[in-house]
Amino acid sequence: MHSLKVVAGALLALVLLAGCGQAGSEQQRTLTVLAAASLTESFDELGARFTAEHPGVRVQFDYQGSSTLAEQIKQGRPADVFASADEKNMAKVRDLVGAPQTFATNQLTIVVPPGNPGGITSLADLAGEHAVVVCAPEVPCGSATQEVTQAAGVQLKPVSEENDVKSVLQKVVAGEADAGLVYVTDAAAAGEKVQVVDFPEAQQAVNAYPVATVTGAPEPELAAQFVEFVRGPVGHELLAKHGFGTP
Repeated sequence: MHSLKVVAGALLALVLLAGCGQAGSEQQRTLTVLAAASLTESFDELGARFTAEHPGVRVQFDYQGSSTLAEQIKQGRPADVFASADEKNMAKVRDLVGAPQTFATNQLTIVVPPGNPGGITSLADLAGEHAVVVCAPEVPCGSATQEVTQAAGVQLKPVSEENDVKSVLQKVVAGEADAGLVYVTDAAAAGEKVQVVDFPEAQQAVNAYPVATVTGAPEPELAAQFVEFVRGPVGHELLAKHGFGTP
């Protein structure tokens, strides 16, 4: 009788181990999404909604400047999806991705510390003696900054040029700058940590955000499903909630 119990116990343990192994293998399905830093809050929420509809799938996001991510794809970094904050950086990898599709638009605004200690009321004010932070020219928000300042005839002398828009925002939040040029969506995400100064010249540089599957993606089917999800009703709803325009 004792030996039967031992055998039964061993069989039960094997069944349980097999079950754990199956569950583990399901959980190991990972979708890797390389996305512009300005998409952080909206894509985090989108990812949660996507995984809720795809049990056993984990979405792993890497948020950086679009130019950095495009360079990584060119160097062979494995990924499933690339979402860029502009078409120029997507074009850099045109031979390494599927057909890009626009899913959102965005534009710049000025952020200042609460109380606006520098008294900034316009884009022209940034050309003064204020400590201004912007994105580096190769980053989409930096390219947009150049467009709006050239259109307005304003010449900036930034104290630093950052590799992504979140770094610009952080400098203003930390009180290390009098003002920064960021996307309206980043300003909205910062809430009361910053004050917003809208300026009409921002209309001169509206960024279109394209998304595409990466050629040779480890999870091609999931990648295609995620792209459709971003461009579908749920994606539009969440992107609009975070301040993006949707096509």
